[in-house]
Amino acid sequence: MKKYFFALMLLGLAQLSFAQKGTGWDELDAYHTVMAATFHPAEEGNLKPLMERAGELAEKAKTLKASAIPEKYQKEGVKTSIKLLAKESKAMVKYVKTKPSDADLTKSITALHDRFHQVMEECMH
Repeated sequence: MKKYFFALMLLGLAQLSFAQKGTGWDELDAYHTVMAATFHPAEEGNLKPLMERAGELAEKAKTLKASAIPEKYQKEGVKTSIKLLAKESKAMVKYVKTKPSDADLTKSITALHDRFHQVMEECMH
């Protein structure tokens, strides 16, 4: 249990460092900027930024997927999770258009945010 807690702490600190300094991967940082601007308001119950910027989120994910992975992030799983991030970001655009309930939309952006964190975790290992 202590090892799990320590690993989570390290992941959180590394992500905070990425958020403050950037990763050095412009396309990943650009996606992160839009993700933060949509997810964090959703956590507070404000889904308007997500509804307005879902297309931008998908476009940034598409650009990220097409970008060259910097050498320091060429690790197992990164490419696959980025493909999934792009696919799920694109699906978010379609989902938003169906006008789901606030609870369902919050659940979806949370899942997409989790996928983004998977990418970040794989980049760090």
